[in-house]
Amino acid sequence: MPLHISPLDLHDVSHTAALIDLLDHYAHDPMGGGTGLSEQARTNLVDALRLRKDYFAHIAWLDGEAVGLINCFEGFSTFAARPLLNVHDIVVRQEQRGKGIGRALLAAAEARAIERGCCKLTLEVLDRNPVAMSAYTAFGFAPYTLDPAAGSAVFLQKHLP
Repeated sequence: MPLHISPLDLHDVSHTAALIDLLDHYAHDPMGGGTGLSEQARTNLVDALRLRKDYFAHIAWLDGEAVGLINCFEGFSTFAARPLLNVHDIVVRQEQRGKGIGRALLAAAEARAIERGCCKLTLEVLDRNPVAMSAYTAFGFAPYTLDPAAGSAVFLQKHLP
């Protein structure tokens, strides 16, 4: 059975089980924090995502097994006055990497972004993840700059209670 990319159906138990399993796989990886999903996330994620109008995802299936996932959220570019699509998570099972699954997931997200009239795709990547950085660059991503003299954007976070 060839690689198949399908939209995630949050009302299909096999899809939601794959979502949790693949995110947990990613969260156990050092590039995903190395700790796995919390019980709170496992319990509440599907219901929380069902409430979001700005969310969609795709699952990559190979020989009937869920081997990849891309989670996306729509945002908005005030400079372009158009929506944008942020790739929040992309995961491919470690044993399936290097087979084009990540590229296929990115292509599915890009097609969906074009359908929605988005002006761009965005994502974040750790600077010590050269394999992912290389894959994203090959797909057409580049560091975000408005003016090269001002430098590239830096992703920051602040945890809230």
